[in-house]
Amino acid sequence: MIYKICACFLALFVLVAACLAADKPISDDLITDQVRIKLTGDQDVGKDDIKVDVKQGVVTLSGTVDSDREKGKAAKLAKKVKGVKQVVNNITLKEKASGK
Repeated sequence: MIYKICACFLALFVLVAACLAADKPISDDLITDQVRIKLTGDQDVGKDDIKVDVKQGVVTLSGTVDSDREKGKAAKLAKKVKGVKQVVNNITLKEKASGK
């Protein structure tokens, strides 16, 4: 009988611990900061002027970069941040100055 009571208390303890350890939602401000850190820390896209806006976990990137590769890399870096649900990539390419 005592083993059943101990088992019930142990099961209850594990259930409560699991509920308390559940992931809390990540704030948009924290996501914004983490995306900016990832972008500025990257040698390819860190030099570009990329703006980051986050609403309910959806990251919108805007600004200009030199190449499609940089545009894609910025989106890929943003997607790696915990809490990001989707990335809207509105980054445009810088216009190349003609030599004329």
